[in-house]
Amino acid sequence: MRKLLVALIATAIISMPALAAPKAKAVTAPTPPPYTGVYQPRGVDEIGLWREDDEMERALASSPLVIRDEALNAYVRNVLCKTVGSDRCDKVRLYILRVPMFNATMSPNGTMRVFSGLLLRTKSEAELGAVLGHEFGHFEKRHALEQFKKARSGTDLLSWTAVLASMSGTRQSSESFDDIRLSVYGGLARFGRNQEREADLLGLGYLNDGQLSPQAASRVWRNLILEVEASSAARGLSKPNFNGVSFFASHPPDGERVNYLYALAAPDGGGRDEGTDRHQAALKPWVTTFLDDQVSLNDFGATEFLINSVAESGWTADLWRARGDLFRTRGNPRDLMNAADFYTKSVGLNPELAEAHRGRGLSLIKTGRIVEGRAALERYLQLQPTASDASMIAVTVASLGEKQ
Repeated sequence: MRKLLVALIATAIISMPALAAPKAKAVTAPTPPPYTGVYQPRGVDEIGLWREDDEMERALASSPLVIRDEALNAYVRNVLCKTVGSDRCDKVRLYILRVPMFNATMSPNGTMRVFSGLLLRTKSEAELGAVLGHEFGHFEKRHALEQFKKARSGTDLLSWTAVLASMSGTRQSSESFDDIRLSVYGGLARFGRNQEREADLLGLGYLNDGQLSPQAASRVWRNLILEVEASSAARGLSKPNFNGVSFFASHPPDGERVNYLYALAAPDGGGRDEGTDRHQAALKPWVTTFLDDQVSLNDFGATEFLINSVAESGWTADLWRARGDLFRTRGNPRDLMNAADFYTKSVGLNPELAEAHRGRGLSLIKTGRIVEGRAALERYLQLQPTASDASMIAVTVASLGEKQ
């Protein structure tokens, strides 16, 4: 009888309509804590760091690398304020540096440096804000001070260990010192990776809580991975492993970053403003200059990737000219033919673009098309008679002999 009762109860339970499970709340990066205002250095270590930063800022303020375009500076500051809030960004002293690298930094004293290479590589306000928010997260968490103290503790330990090992003079003590040294360096790298993750999450938290799309944070690192892969492929190197954790790496693997930044972005943020059009408008006066700086790095694969990335919104005369410069710089015979074609496209869009005529002429001459090359160089001299290389180009034209 008891077995029958149990069977009936089980059948009844199975036959009951399933109750709807409570909907799980999406896990996202935490909301940033309330801003407590500009802090002042505390203790000898931090006061010392601030003094060093103040000295560096004085030198930075007069550096020829600083871009002093008021419109561009105002735009980048506005993106920072949109990301972290006006209360946090108002006291930041921001410097844009003409350095063709993907980077931005922030010092303990409130100095933020934004490299032109970062501006070139971001396609929207949201992507730029993701990086600026990350750097502000380092500042707000006082990571520089923590890293300084950690490094000093580690080097102090190594100094005393080295003294004791030298006093002992045995092989075992030497091996123990090597083990401790590896442990200290690995611990410092791990500490740096943890700080980077903390800054990642705080920067993403700013975006989750703000106006811009937080999904852009993951996209920034995905695009950087694609650029590095393009650079490696052009050099004939094997595809980099972006998910391998190195014992001495100070940053989390890029593949790991892409995944957790995507997973922890607020799901409703995908429909928010990206600020793509505003970003392109603000950078338009500088894109050609930034691309020229990138071409000078002699990294064919990365530069080709970046030019094509910028051209996704449409090819311009300046972009075709920059691509021509890139191929002409590498200088293989097929590169020169491609370069001449790219320059031709450039002057087709803007017949007054002197640099495109110059590049086209030099490329055509090297491929044996002397008449066309001479005509292109002569057009360059007509457009830029006072150019710094006008005399050299004139000599080149004269050396080609009479027109045929």
